[in-house]
Amino acid sequence: MTVIAVVVFVVAYVLIATEWTHKLLAALGGAAVLLALGVTDSEHAFYSHDTGIDWDVIFLLLGMMIIVGILRRTGVFEYVAIWAAKRAKGSPLRVMILLTLITAVASAFLDNVTTVLLIAPVTLLVCDRLGINPVPFLIAEVMASNIGGAATLIGDPPNIIIASRSGLTFNDFLLHMTPLVVVELIVFTLVLPRLFKGSFDVDPARVENVLRLNEREAIQDPRLLIKCGSVLVVVFTGFIGHSLFHVDPSVVALLGAGLLVLISGVPTKDYMASVEWQTLLFFAGLFVMVGALVKTGVIGNLADQVGKATNGKPLLAVMLILFVSAVLSGIVDNIPYVATMSPVVLELTKSMHDPAHANALWWALAAGADFGGNATAVGASANVVAIGIALRAGNPITFWEFTRKGVVMTAITIAVAAPYLWLRYFVLS
Repeated sequence: MTVIAVVVFVVAYVLIATEWTHKLLAALGGAAVLLALGVTDSEHAFYSHDTGIDWDVIFLLLGMMIIVGILRRTGVFEYVAIWAAKRAKGSPLRVMILLTLITAVASAFLDNVTTVLLIAPVTLLVCDRLGINPVPFLIAEVMASNIGGAATLIGDPPNIIIASRSGLTFNDFLLHMTPLVVVELIVFTLVLPRLFKGSFDVDPARVENVLRLNEREAIQDPRLLIKCGSVLVVVFTGFIGHSLFHVDPSVVALLGAGLLVLISGVPTKDYMASVEWQTLLFFAGLFVMVGALVKTGVIGNLADQVGKATNGKPLLAVMLILFVSAVLSGIVDNIPYVATMSPVVLELTKSMHDPAHANALWWALAAGADFGGNATAVGASANVVAIGIALRAGNPITFWEFTRKGVVMTAITIAVAAPYLWLRYFVLS
């Protein structure tokens, strides 16, 4: 059974990484084969917290997707983007900095893919008015999204998986990952002019077009915006007070979605169209495959090997996880990588005597996977989405055009993360 579990998982993983078939087909197909061959069963796949589908992850994403689907109708994201462009006075560099910072902040509280879907069309509009190539702006926004998403539990799907496996709370991410992300964004902003050198020439006449845009016209439904804002305040209060209220984030998200559906009056088909059902089913199939590896002992054995490779040295283990995660998350999507690696890290934490060192393993996994997603065009779902938007707009982004910039940015962010982890959890702890 162990061999079957490994073979099925590897085949599915290769199909996901190479995109020879749709990733949903690969994930659900792999899960179906494992269930059909008896490697796992319904009890382990659907009801076990350790070896089955993590329903907290599924329903947290579902709730937030519904909320964002309703929020999309207000036009608030378009308003913010146009406002930023006008405040930048049409300067392409200042526009890039403002849009990337807005994207990073939004990605800390919304799904990265959703943020990119909302910001990218406005970026195309602004760049069209300025008469400049939108490709560098889209690439920069995707990078900012992956960096900013690392700041909170809900900012990036890998973080949700890590929180579910580790028991870390929304506040834990705020206290441990947000300071690192703030430093990373400062460095990112300083690097932008050199990373995208030659992308900021603009015709002064075009600048006037941008300054004439009226951001207020972007708000399509002010009353709905007030309702959405009120519900989001309640939802984020629930996330932050998770440990105090003893209500899981998944329940908070679903309650918030239900409340907003009730008071918004938005037709069901409109907000349900924003739910990424393929993503949710992909997660389900992935959890079943990873659960089979846990059930058959593969994950436990892998953790033992990693433990032996690090010779019981916590700092070495943290750095190994950070760098390996950055590399592998650039090669394959960081979601299946974290789903696979989180049980390994969980086993490793059990051998750590110092709680600070044990938590450092989780933060190394989060930083490596989230920042490593910038390395290539397929490293994170947001990357793929942005490339698709650019292609439909007639501004294709090639794999290597993205990767040349992404590898540099990933190397810089990991170089910043390594001393942060060392100082905070080994020197100052």
